[in-house]
This record gives sequence, structure tokens and C-alpha cells, in this order.
Amino acid sequence: MPIGNKYPAPANRRKCLSYIIAGIILQTLIILVFVLTFMRTRNPKVRFGSVTVKNINANSSGSPSFSMKLAAQVTIKNTNFGHYKFPDSPISIFYKGTLVGKSDIPKARAKARSTKKMNITISVDSNKVSSSSSLGSDINSGKIILNSQATLYGKIHLFEVIRKKKTAKMDCKMIVNIKESTIENLECK
Repeated sequence: MPIGNKYPAPANRRKCLSYIIAGIILQTLIILVFVLTFMRTRNPKVRFGSVTVKNINANSSGSPSFSMKLAAQVTIKNTNFGHYKFPDSPISIFYKGTLVGKSDIPKARAKARSTKKMNITISVDSNKVSSSSSLGSDINSGKIILNSQATLYGKIHLFEVIRKKKTAKMDCKMIVNIKESTIENLECK
């Protein structure tokens, strides 16, 4: 039989307990930093990367009208640590608040911390624009101001376990130069 006390001295017990508490606090801090850094999600950003004008037709006499095709590169920037998956989403083009063109951004997946680039074509025509608008004077000036809007409703997939719903919105303004068939001052918010 061993001689002596079966239990460690009170000073040793306190020392062991303080090490256990310090370890628990350290693990809690590491988990907290991990959660605040990697698990925080932000809304992805959707923008036009570039837009080119094709097949433009504009008529300012009689009944003013225009038609064209816009070949646009759409970029979805995902700054999260998980991929962003979204379904088909509409993109609309407006002339002074009137819908003049519509297309779809196809469903896709933007990888974690990357930018997904897609090319789409949008047919634009002024059939729905009222005749009382200033379309004729805009065509005569050689420049038409168009706005575009899109909203992507998708989910961020973190570590294939956590899914958080996030929305990416686009609101862009561009000036179409009719004479040169180019886009000027493309600004997106």
C-alpha cells in the first residue's frame, strides 16, 4: 500500500483547475474569431462588366422609335467563404421608367471568394414608350439614357452545412450613343 495522501495538494489542484479554465477560454476565443471571420455572410454584388450595342435602329421622324441588341457581360462577385447559388433571374432595361427590354440571367453558382462572369443578350425596343415622351428629342440628340435592374435571390452555402439566404441587386445607368453604337458612362450601384 502506498504511503501518503491519495489526493494532490490544494495548490496543485488550483493550478490544474486554472489551466483547464484558461484552455476553455482560449478555445472559446478561437471559435469566436472563426465564427466572426468565416461565418459572416455578405450580399453578393451583381453588375454589368461591359455592354456592347449591336443592330441599332433609331427613327426620330413621325413616330420616334429605337431598337437594338445589348450584349452584356454580367458579373456576380461573391466575397463570402461559401459558394452562392441562384436560380434564373430576370434583368430588365428601362427608358424613363418604361420597360423596353427583358432577359434572364441563367441559374448558376458563384464560387467562394470569386467572380462569376456570364454573357447575355438583351433585345431592346421602344414599342411600349408613349408617344408623348421626349423620345424624339433624345434620338435627335444622339443619346438615349437607359436603366437596368436585376435581383438575384439565392443562398450562400457555408461548408455544405449552413445555408443563408442572400439577395444580390443591380441598378445600372448607361447612355447609348446612337451615332457611334457605343455605351457611355456605365454606372452601377
